[in-house]
Amino acid sequence: LEPGSYVYLSIRDTGAGIAPHAVERIFDPFFTTKDVGEGTGMGLAIVHGIVTGYGGTITVESTPGEGSCFTIYLPRMVTAAQEGTLGHASANIPRGHGHILFVDDEAVLVRLGHAMLEHLGYDVTGYTSSLEALRAFRDCPQQFDVVITDQTMPILTGATLVEELRQVRPDIPIILCTGFSHTMNAEKARALGVDAFVMKPGVTEELAVTIQQVLQKRAQQDLW
Repeated sequence: LEPGSYVYLSIRDTGAGIAPHAVERIFDPFFTTKDVGEGTGMGLAIVHGIVTGYGGTITVESTPGEGSCFTIYLPRMVTAAQEGTLGHASANIPRGHGHILFVDDEAVLVRLGHAMLEHLGYDVTGYTSSLEALRAFRDCPQQFDVVITDQTMPILTGATLVEELRQVRPDIPIILCTGFSHTMNAEKARALGVDAFVMKPGVTEELAVTIQQVLQKRAQQDLW
């Protein structure tokens, strides 16, 4: 961390704890202690990416059989209310407006995405079910300006969701996110008609810039 003033948030549980060898890798992408099919191993990696993107850090202390404590440190925003700034760590992150449909089967990532995007100025509707997200889009397709969806989801994958969304509204800007998938890469995403492809864990600035790029690209296409 750079010298300065910080605020911190500690989250402690009294669960099973984490084995020492696992603590060393807990923030690594794709690392998980869950059984196959029960988790992607991306949750904490994405949290780490978001926190470091704001100039902060996250630590963990854990004792097997007693529980764990995660502590997040973020730069303190001095006079943010008066100056309308996010602080030097995020001053250059582009903000925007519009309604974003955010889809990910992991509830924690939906909550994080919702908070992050609202902080950037967007209205957000989040779903952990791609089927429910599709139903909501079909009910009122014109209320959304951008769709951000995960790729690896049960029942309806991100790729299939993209195809269904395009049938309803061909011009909707779509950003496809994935951490690990044998069936999807940037080239396949482009062939699918996705406007942008983002690898997890992404940071706030990367996603903020990508949203602005797809919105501007779509606006230019509408002029022709």
